[in-house]
Amino acid sequence: MRTSPSYTASYRLEIDESTLSIAQIVDAVSSTGAQIKGLDVADSDRGHIVIDLTCDMRDSDHRREVRQVLDGLEGVHTSSVADQTFMAHVGGKIEVHPKVPLRNRDDLSRAYTPGVARVCTAIHDMPEKAHLLTMKANSVAVVSDGTAVLGLGDIGPEAALPVMEGKAVLFKQFGDVDAWPVVLDTKDTEEIISIVKAIAPAYGGINLEDISAPRCFEIEERLRAELDIPVFHDDQHGTAIVVLAALINALKLVNKKIEDVRIVVSGVGAAGSAIIKLLLAQGARDIVGYGRTGALAGDDIEGMHPSRAWLAQNTNPRMVHGSLKEGIADADVFIGVSHGNILEPSDIAKMAPGAIVFALANPTPEVDPIAAAEYAAIVATGRSDYPNQINNVLAFPGLFRGLLDAKVKEITTEVLRVAANAIADVISEEELSPNYIIPGVFNEAVPGAVSKAVRHAVHDLPTIDIPVQEDMDLH
Repeated sequence: MRTSPSYTASYRLEIDESTLSIAQIVDAVSSTGAQIKGLDVADSDRGHIVIDLTCDMRDSDHRREVRQVLDGLEGVHTSSVADQTFMAHVGGKIEVHPKVPLRNRDDLSRAYTPGVARVCTAIHDMPEKAHLLTMKANSVAVVSDGTAVLGLGDIGPEAALPVMEGKAVLFKQFGDVDAWPVVLDTKDTEEIISIVKAIAPAYGGINLEDISAPRCFEIEERLRAELDIPVFHDDQHGTAIVVLAALINALKLVNKKIEDVRIVVSGVGAAGSAIIKLLLAQGARDIVGYGRTGALAGDDIEGMHPSRAWLAQNTNPRMVHGSLKEGIADADVFIGVSHGNILEPSDIAKMAPGAIVFALANPTPEVDPIAAAEYAAIVATGRSDYPNQINNVLAFPGLFRGLLDAKVKEITTEVLRVAANAIADVISEEELSPNYIIPGVFNEAVPGAVSKAVRHAVHDLPTIDIPVQEDMDLH
């Protein structure tokens, strides 16, 4: 297991230099497999020195192992240990900053009472002005009930809050969208729909996050029908966009067309369902989805949830039955959004020549990526420590930037498909390689490309009629 910046710790060490050298400390820590990232002197006084030793570890047990090694060295006292991931979350990761100055009473009277009453009256007379005169036009609610958080499952709203804060940071950093976490202490579908509808007047869009299937399907469908602002479930559609983008480029490298390949998808929950639907929209014809009980097939839908029955009836044209291990034989593409270590490298060896493997389960992929690369032409994962990371942050910031700028009321499958193609096109054909089929998350060209493509794609969709500033009545 590799070291990770998710497990970075800083050890404050008080050292008696007459007993032990810093080089010996470095050697002892390195012998545990820790990756030393920094060594900073905090204080020094006549042979006694205080240093901050910062390392990447494999996990929390490794962090404790390093502490034990340090405590076992004569002449070293560990006065504190700071976990950098936890330190980054102390006090939360987001805050509010005013956009207008408050330097004197005049500023105050315009930003707040009595001047603000004139703006309230203007919006009351024409509610559409809220998009121009409030935060609404650039604000997104990140809504979760904490029932499907990362790989942690149902951990509740409070424990989900750090993830939603992180999402808000990504919205701002990559799309300049002001997003705010809204975690709900309810799992009731109707109550969630009611709450989101009630808070919608303050936002220009709704991003649903980490809500378990199959409830997430109904919640998104209902909100899309009942609200006049875009509603987007990132676990479904964000994942689907980036998977399609990566597959478009991977197929170029192996000289295959999406309408000709056999695609196997492991996992038919929120992400898997959306991936399949978007691949169909791109032109895929032969997709077989696999759940815990095997292949979904249109001749065996009795007792299925409607969302899963739709997949069974609209995929698997060859009426394949059986297990994933059986179905992966001769497949051109494997896409996993399920569980870790469900396949062996020998299963990948049974795939068609030029096989493409997207093993996206986190933190443990469906098959070992390094071993899979011995048999597959292209391998992608959801992890940052392997090439070709499939990361939703490539999609949602630019997508919402484009939706908010275009002032559209809904999101269509075509919008999602266009966003995926825009991400794929960021990498030129000359740049493509088996280890570079998808842009990195810090590629500055991605949000702008997605936003532009979305704005062009939505020209026929209903938009919000916002009065221009010159046409506003004065109050």
